[in-house]
Amino acid sequence: RDQVLDYVKSAEPVIKKLAEVLLKKLNVKDVNTEIQRCLSGSPRVALNYYPKCPNPELAAGVGRHSDISTITMLLQDDTGGLYVREIKEEEEEEVPPVEGAIVVNVGDAMQIMSNGVYKSVEHRAFPNKTGSRVSVPIFVGPAGDAVIEVLPEVLEGGEKKAAYKSVLYSDYTAHFFSKGHDGKRTLDFARI
Repeated sequence: RDQVLDYVKSAEPVIKKLAEVLLKKLNVKDVNTEIQRCLSGSPRVALNYYPKCPNPELAAGVGRHSDISTITMLLQDDTGGLYVREIKEEEEEEVPPVEGAIVVNVGDAMQIMSNGVYKSVEHRAFPNKTGSRVSVPIFVGPAGDAVIEVLPEVLEGGEKKAAYKSVLYSDYTAHFFSKGHDGKRTLDFARI
């Protein structure tokens, strides 16, 4: 427990800096309390263990999905097994583990808040036959009672219209967990 709490605490400055960089590109100059609650009001950590599998092609692993978070920071071991799908491609590519590196995914909440400027990443994970796999994602997401919506700064100037409606994050989360993994279709819940 203490090691996990230390890891999450050490990740906080990185998460804060990532959020600042992402918001700067969206012309957000003032990160007020409500924006902060939408960005990182409820961080969660998971400990995933995929045992060695003699026939990984027959195992489910974790199905295709995009994270519902704002940002996901993933620490993975050297076994591999994470696959991402490019936005317009059907093929998946493995994300090879890099020692000392953390994989950062943009989640659905950030796609909604950025009006699609940032795209959430569809991905899945497989066990493998050579060894067990461990991954530790930190899901940095909105507080359950936060309303996620396109940030007004993204729509300034009137050139763009909102592609997503305002959604209570707990409703979005409930929708995600009410069904099986199905790629990025959870975003349809918030589309206009």
